[in-house]
Amino acid sequence: MANGNGASLSPPQLEIDSVSLDFGGVRALSNVCFNIYPGTIQAIIGPNGAGKTSLLNCISGLYRPQHGAIRFEGRNIIGMAPHAIARLGIARSFQNIELFRHMTVLDNLMLGRHIHMRSGVLSGGLYWGRAQREEIAHREVVEQVIDLLEIQSIRKKTVGTLPYGLQKRVELGRALAMSPRLLLLDEPMAGMNSEEKEDMARFILDVNEERGTTIVLIEHDMGVVMDISDRVAVLEFGQLIADGTPEEVRTDPKVIDAYLGREHAIRQG
Repeated sequence: MANGNGASLSPPQLEIDSVSLDFGGVRALSNVCFNIYPGTIQAIIGPNGAGKTSLLNCISGLYRPQHGAIRFEGRNIIGMAPHAIARLGIARSFQNIELFRHMTVLDNLMLGRHIHMRSGVLSGGLYWGRAQREEIAHREVVEQVIDLLEIQSIRKKTVGTLPYGLQKRVELGRALAMSPRLLLLDEPMAGMNSEEKEDMARFILDVNEERGTTIVLIEHDMGVVMDISDRVAVLEFGQLIADGTPEEVRTDPKVIDAYLGREHAIRQG
């Protein structure tokens, strides 16, 4: 995992600059500003309705903010289509599982490679030359993801027959199959038991450390957040109220009042 203290030595990989998002008369995000640095794990926390998922939707192109800029590696991506943002190197998992339940694990992961596929319909359909070489190369990437997430035993199983925890792992795998430089994870441990959470936290750390992938993580389990994150941003009613190291955020009076609660601060202290 990258050292959050050294993050400022590198230029930001993602700059969230004065982002505001309105839905009719409701303001979901208000002038949100913070930077995410290469190779770090950045958590985003806050109460339900704070704007966390809305922010991820802005980054991935599902929502278009009315104000501000979001720059990925220096390029403003606001207004770009989600598939174009994905091609730049940003992948996303969702709070609710978005897999093809009737397809196998392997087929779902191969779909994660679609943004990298270049062969035409004719060569792809006839499985000649370039298309065959491309298929082999994509399959090799997927096999690496399968090994990383330790899902070799379920590769040919239909996703809909798998336990919830494994489905969440497969969804992480499909995002990783895109070979992203920035990975957005929306509550990847929601609904999991403690053992499944430990496994998922380990895989997230492995992705960060072994691949150098920058990770943006929305998560409600504060134990996990404080253990694995380099930095933590805190939203409340669409506004950024804190951004710092886990220790800085844990002891911030505004964060304690808005979200963590004094009992949590006392326990951690």
